[in-house]
Amino acid sequence: MALHARIRNYTTEFESCRLEAVSLEFGDYHPLKPITVTESKTKKMSRKGSTSSTSSSSSSSVMDPLSSVLDGTDPLSLFAATADPVTAADSTRKKRDKEDHLAVGSDFEPWSSKRGEILARYTTTEKLSIVSKVTTPGSAVSEKVRTRLEELDDLEEGSQKELLNLTQQDYINRIEELNQSLKDAWSSDQKVKALKIVIQCSKLLSDTTVIQFYPSKFVLITDILDTFGKLVYERILSMCVDSRVSLPDNFTPESINDTAKETCLNWFFKIASIRELIPRFYVEAAILKCNKFLSKTGISECLPRLTSMIRGIGDPLVAVCARAYLCRVGMEVAPHLKESLNKNFFDFLLTFKQIHGDTVQNQLVVQCVEIPLYLTLYSPAIDWILQCIAYRAPEGLLTEMMERCKKLGNNALLLNSVMSAFRAEFIAARSMDFIAMIKECDESGFPKHLLFRSLGLNLALADPPESDRLQILNEAWKVITKLKNPQDYINCAEVWVEYTCRHFTKREVNTVLADVIKHMTPDRAFEEAYPQLQSIIQKVITYFHDFSILFSVEKFLPFLDMFQKECVRVEVCKCIMEAFIKHQQESTKDPVILNALLHVCKTMHDSVNALTLEDEKRMLAALINGFIKMVSFGRDFEQQLSFYVEARSMFCNLEPVLVQLIHSVNQLAMETRKVMKGNHSRKTAAFVRACVAFCFITIPSLSSIFARLNLYLHSGQVALANQCLSQADAFFKAAVSLVPEVPKMINIDGKMRPSETFLLEFLCNFFSTLLIVPDHPEQGVLFLVRGLLNVIQDYTWEENCDDKIRIYTNVLHLLSAMTQETYIYHVDKVDSNDTLYGGDSKFLAEINKVCETVITQILDHLKTLGKDEALKRQSQLALYFFNTILAHGDLRNNKLNQLSVNLWNLAQKHGFADTKTMVKTLEYIKKRSKQPEMSHFAELALRLPLQSRT
Repeated sequence: MALHARIRNYTTEFESCRLEAVSLEFGDYHPLKPITVTESKTKKMSRKGSTSSTSSSSSSSVMDPLSSVLDGTDPLSLFAATADPVTAADSTRKKRDKEDHLAVGSDFEPWSSKRGEILARYTTTEKLSIVSKVTTPGSAVSEKVRTRLEELDDLEEGSQKELLNLTQQDYINRIEELNQSLKDAWSSDQKVKALKIVIQCSKLLSDTTVIQFYPSKFVLITDILDTFGKLVYERILSMCVDSRVSLPDNFTPESINDTAKETCLNWFFKIASIRELIPRFYVEAAILKCNKFLSKTGISECLPRLTSMIRGIGDPLVAVCARAYLCRVGMEVAPHLKESLNKNFFDFLLTFKQIHGDTVQNQLVVQCVEIPLYLTLYSPAIDWILQCIAYRAPEGLLTEMMERCKKLGNNALLLNSVMSAFRAEFIAARSMDFIAMIKECDESGFPKHLLFRSLGLNLALADPPESDRLQILNEAWKVITKLKNPQDYINCAEVWVEYTCRHFTKREVNTVLADVIKHMTPDRAFEEAYPQLQSIIQKVITYFHDFSILFSVEKFLPFLDMFQKECVRVEVCKCIMEAFIKHQQESTKDPVILNALLHVCKTMHDSVNALTLEDEKRMLAALINGFIKMVSFGRDFEQQLSFYVEARSMFCNLEPVLVQLIHSVNQLAMETRKVMKGNHSRKTAAFVRACVAFCFITIPSLSSIFARLNLYLHSGQVALANQCLSQADAFFKAAVSLVPEVPKMINIDGKMRPSETFLLEFLCNFFSTLLIVPDHPEQGVLFLVRGLLNVIQDYTWEENCDDKIRIYTNVLHLLSAMTQETYIYHVDKVDSNDTLYGGDSKFLAEINKVCETVITQILDHLKTLGKDEALKRQSQLALYFFNTILAHGDLRNNKLNQLSVNLWNLAQKHGFADTKTMVKTLEYIKKRSKQPEMSHFAELALRLPLQSRT
């Protein structure tokens, strides 16, 4: 049975499908204007009532969801507003804790951010010891009945044991156990036991037998002290909070009940009874915040007293750490009391000469610690004290600090801490003064290059006076370039590269890079400095966005050659390409840029091997493709194609790059066609054929079969658009021959998926193209369509799958379009079969033969679906075929009309048809029957009954 396609007037059909134009007053309308909604609410009475009433209310100001975003009422805020009031006390406490933590503002670097760095920097391989309290069963009961003094005597004189020969990790683990023991004792209401643990830990801070570990020990022990201070404060606070009303954030001592005050005093009395200075100081400092419960001036009175207590600590390192802890606690509870902060620092300066005294020197000799290493132990404490002092301090305070440093002989350690603590703007403005002070420093204890590094860090954040910039660089680099140790050199040079890039031209940057190469190349010193070298590259490309200038820096590419380790070299190349893609605004053909970036991309490509992850391959390919898209030689199409040929040879292992190159070459061919328009010279035709040949040669190297299929189709379309008919036929034939190789399952993002959906999509696109492909004079009528149908027939389809029949149905759409006098679309300057055959009867007869074959295949398949388990599929396919005949067939033909009725009945026969769909379809037929040329649809509608599911 032939399809008997109906004659189509595409122009009329297009016009009938256009949306109706409606006049619009733009003064009253804007797409972003708030939507006005009328809301109707209906209330129904209970069923028990015999009547029901409804009420409606309308609102003309209801905003749409997008508008509500603009007024700040987001869903999370609404959720918080309706939170359970029972949790109010908890949320208030959490809010108070957060505000206490942020009392100094977010611009103040917290201690927690320094903690990890200190623990990682100050380590030891020496054996450590720790004194541990031996607790006997039942001790918790006896503790409750002892007096306060007896309890503390029991701690200080009772049964103890010393754990010796602990490694650093064992020591840390033991401290963590003590921290947990503190929490456990507190939660089990053994408050005195908790205090004993804290005192025991505080005593460890008087031990400096392994002095290089002391800063890390200080961090670990003060963690326990912080925990204890928080537990005591929250305990007393809980005694003040009523079950109904929470204590305000700015509470006064007058609002505290007597029980809470008495408990608070009890804690201070217990701590005052501790005999040893160091544990007494640390434990009282830990609960300093609790003075808020007793007196408005309690904290301001305690801070000077605790500051004076530290004068009794003889070891200068122990003393400065104690001052750092007091400053830390003071900043948390009373950041406005700057006097105690300054007093702590000035007291430290007065005792600084102790560092060079006999006691300290003898201790260093015993522990075999050199003075430069010993001085670095002071850095965390001094840096913290000065950070607290410098926080939001006036610029005049820096002047005072500089004067005090000069009086101490420009001590390098102090000078370094001052530069680290104060605002970069203040330091940058006095850069030449600091350089003068650095020159006068004694280098034996603290190297000058570290001071220049600290100065460079400030100058990376703030600009010095313009008149001083070159002199600053010269003075700094005189010191840096004389450094013999490669690690010292690169640590300092890394910082000053940014200053150079920030304020100078490529000439100065080139000089600096040359100096780095000179210092880091001997003995392959660069192998130990990859992080710093990477940082230098990052800084350079951050300030040089014009890559023509960047790659004209003579030493830039030789600098890249120092990255010998492949993984590091690839990371650097990725960094360069990301910067290029981000900052390169216009396409380029600059040979300097192209040669350099081809080298960079080749480095990334050559790193790919069998072990490279797919995500990494995708990332590298995306970067290389980003570069390829930015290359343009304008109308020099031959040079553009030569570039793509070179890129293909360089990046053959990354399939996404090859795909991009094929798309780029196809686009190049189309651009050539647009530019040359009527000028189809032999040279132009030869160039287009060269583009086509590029694609035809490259596509088979791809592993993805659907990438090959789609590119064959796309490239064939491009060849057709350029009047390369024989080349287009070659692409289409290649696609046809590839279809049988499509596997049943394909890998999609690491998961195996059925391929038939993708194949169906491809074939539908292929059919749309075949409509305009003219027949080859030597191949016969519809040779490509017949070849594709044979392949579809022979392909092994999945059982219980109807995709083959759906494809056949789509073939009928193609064949119907081929019978039209004028096709729906054409390619410029390419005569399709409607022009070649001119509606010849023999041509139409060939189409009808193919139609009969396809329809027979469809009907035979529908018969095979007569079993119970396949009846639903039969119903769906029957309706699908019916709609195809309805859209494309001439239903005035009696046989075709009867076939459509049979299909309609088959779709409903076993009750699997969707009633709504059938009703809408029938309504459509009746609507179409009102059109003059479709009057025969009225008779058809009468023959299409709707069957109910009963």
